[in-house]
Amino acid sequence: MASFSLEDFVGDGALKGLLPKLLEEGWDDVPTLKIMNPEDMDAINMTRQQKDALEIRCYLHDRALMLYGDKLEASGKGLPELLGLSNTELYGQYGMKRGHIARFMDRTNPCAADPFPASNALPSRRKTIYKGEFSSVNSRKMQTRSRGMSSTTSDVTLEKSISDLKIKDGHVFKGIVAAGPAEPRACGCVQPPPIVDSVAPYPIIENISVQKLTPEYKIGMEQLVKTKTPPMKASELWRDKPAVLICIRRPGAEAHQLYAKKPMFDALGIQLFAVLHEQIEAEVKDFWPRYWGGVVLYDKGMEFFKALGGGKLLKDKFISGFLFNPRAIANYKRAKAMGVEQNFKGEGEIKGGLFIVGRGKSGIAYQFIERNFGDWAPLSEVVEICSRLQNQQQSHVESFKTSQEY
Repeated sequence: MASFSLEDFVGDGALKGLLPKLLEEGWDDVPTLKIMNPEDMDAINMTRQQKDALEIRCYLHDRALMLYGDKLEASGKGLPELLGLSNTELYGQYGMKRGHIARFMDRTNPCAADPFPASNALPSRRKTIYKGEFSSVNSRKMQTRSRGMSSTTSDVTLEKSISDLKIKDGHVFKGIVAAGPAEPRACGCVQPPPIVDSVAPYPIIENISVQKLTPEYKIGMEQLVKTKTPPMKASELWRDKPAVLICIRRPGAEAHQLYAKKPMFDALGIQLFAVLHEQIEAEVKDFWPRYWGGVVLYDKGMEFFKALGGGKLLKDKFISGFLFNPRAIANYKRAKAMGVEQNFKGEGEIKGGLFIVGRGKSGIAYQFIERNFGDWAPLSEVVEICSRLQNQQQSHVESFKTSQEY
């Protein structure tokens, strides 16, 4: 299990007594805690034992092996020494299962899906000034690449689309539509359902009524909002800052790997929201904050999901959409390899996706559609779009300040 609950992450070892200090200094969620550097550790006077414990737990969390955290930490060994143990020692001394041993010993971190390119390792803070008029980009259908496949055309299309993307207050632009490949099913005998090739009109999503089911997780807070919050217009979510809204068919792995990059989105000034089309309390409790520590929204009318499908829900049957679909089966195996428990509760035929919405009324910058069960919006694309939103917003602010001075 790789929980985003800070209590689950620190366990009962050396870090437990440090929780009040972590909270005081702002290291109050797991993604942020995992980016501590040696200077940060020294600033709060962490002991060598606590530093070793944090290194071990970060390594385990990346591999969904937190169930061994307390045992490995109690050994008194550092991570390099633990990685030097034999399979027999890991099994005999720590009760580690064979599959978990393989995951533990794999230094390439196979559980980290869709890694960021090196250029996005740290968010860009450059202030890019665009000359000339702000304009909108023509909407287009873009096939996102599958892992390991050649993608020169897709890369050029994305780069060209993003380079054309301009933002100005009060101007609604059209963004980029992306989806996974439409691979043949059952030897070509079954055709995948069609998807839209243009972004949803902004007026369709701005008045959607949503309800907050959870707040953003912080250490020590109640596990769920006890009193139901009143419905609100979706436009309130991105009134002041851009937002990424991940519309989830069933809570699980995609949300987990997106929220794991929360510090990067925080640095870019981007908010993260998970949108559910069902309100099953047990499912929400299993999901938050274990796999998602951010705000969870309930879309009772399924309006965001309809917007992804061009006004109607995009659905697929289990047999044709999963059993006869090699892409969906591969997606299932990918999620399972991450150590995320599979969720089969509730309605499972409605497809989800992802929106990136600019601040105010600037519109939808990016829309990803779950063509095959388990398709994820490539994180590199999501971060690239968010980086451009931030840079262009800063550019607009700088231009406005300059015009005011003159």
